[in-house]
Amino acid sequence: MMNSQEQERTMSVERRESRGESQAKMLPNLSPLLVLISAPSGGGKTTLCQQLLAARPQMTRAVTCTTRAPREGERDGTDYYFLDAASFLKRVQAGNFLEHATVYGNSYGTLKAEVLGKLRQGTDLLLTVDVQGAATIRERAQEDAELERALVSVFLTPVSLGVLEERLNKRGADSPAAIQKRLSVARQEIAQWKNFDYLLLSTSIKEDLRRMLAIIEAEKMRTLRVQAPES
Repeated sequence: MMNSQEQERTMSVERRESRGESQAKMLPNLSPLLVLISAPSGGGKTTLCQQLLAARPQMTRAVTCTTRAPREGERDGTDYYFLDAASFLKRVQAGNFLEHATVYGNSYGTLKAEVLGKLRQGTDLLLTVDVQGAATIRERAQEDAELERALVSVFLTPVSLGVLEERLNKRGADSPAAIQKRLSVARQEIAQWKNFDYLLLSTSIKEDLRRMLAIIEAEKMRTLRVQAPES
C-alpha cells in the first residue's frame, strides 16, 4: 500500500496531467518546438541544457517521472514526478508515456500529457533522453502530426572518445572500470548519430550554446512553422 506522501505525489501528477490536457484543448497550436537532446555520459548535455534554459527563459524543461527516491534538494513536480513502482506501472499499462526505460533498477518515463500539454500552450520544450528514448519518440512522432511538427532532435558528443574519457576522469565520479563501461556504452550511442536531425560536436560551453541557439532560430523559421504575411 502507498503511504500518505506517495498518495499525494501520485495525486499531484494526476492533477497536472488533467490540467495540462484541459488547458491544451482551449489554446491554439502556436508551432512551438520540442527540442530533444541526447548525449553519451559526460557529453556535456546537462551543462548545455542549463545554459540553454538560461538563454531562452521562454523555454521550459519537460519534467519526467521516476521511481527513484528524491535526492536532497529535489522537488516533486519541479525536478521529477516521483512515483512508486505500482503507480509507474499503471501509467505504462495505460499508455501514458511517450517513452520509458529502466536504468540501474529505477524506472524513468516522459508523460505524453506533460509534453503535449505544454506544446499546445505554445511553450518551447526541452527534453533530454538517451538514444533509445529518442528512437521511441521519433517513432511516436511518425504517428502523431503534432509531435512530428514540433520535434527537433540533436545528438551532442565530444569530438573524440579520448576527449570523452578525459571528461569522465575529471568528474571523478566513477572507478576506472566504470569509466570503461561508460565508454563502451558511449560507442554504441554515438553510432546512432545519423538518426538525429543535428549533430553537435561539443567543443566549449560558449560554442555549444551558440550553435544550439542557431539550430533553434533556424528551426523557428522553417516554413512548416511560420507563414508569410498576407497581402
